[in-house]
Amino acid sequence: MRNRQLTLSFPSTLYLSPVLDLLVADVPPALVPLVRLGLQEALVNAAKHGNNLDPSKAVRVHYQGGADWWCWAIEDQGAGCPECACLHQGPDWSWESGRGLYILHQVFDRVEWCQHRQRLHLTKRLAEAHP
Repeated sequence: MRNRQLTLSFPSTLYLSPVLDLLVADVPPALVPLVRLGLQEALVNAAKHGNNLDPSKAVRVHYQGGADWWCWAIEDQGAGCPECACLHQGPDWSWESGRGLYILHQVFDRVEWCQHRQRLHLTKRLAEAHP
């Protein structure tokens, strides 16, 4: 597969199915459910917690990838994501929030925040999907 890039921008709603379909279109079928779950968590966090579901605010996603890797950058217009203690805990579902962030760290090989925690970079290596 050749390198591919795409940038999407959409209002802050939870109607994410068409966006998710585009974002996983080239992911190998064996990884689609897992990657889709991770991306859904990231997009919900951006729309709900970042932009407070304000449809006048947008969520922007830029992704690029090649034969064995993909990188998504998800940006909202909110105040930024606070540091979450859940990132330092194991899979104990007793905390009230932060499960989505924990899932991101389980799905993606690299999770990085930048620009005052308003932009999230997610990287997934796809080499394991190709025997």
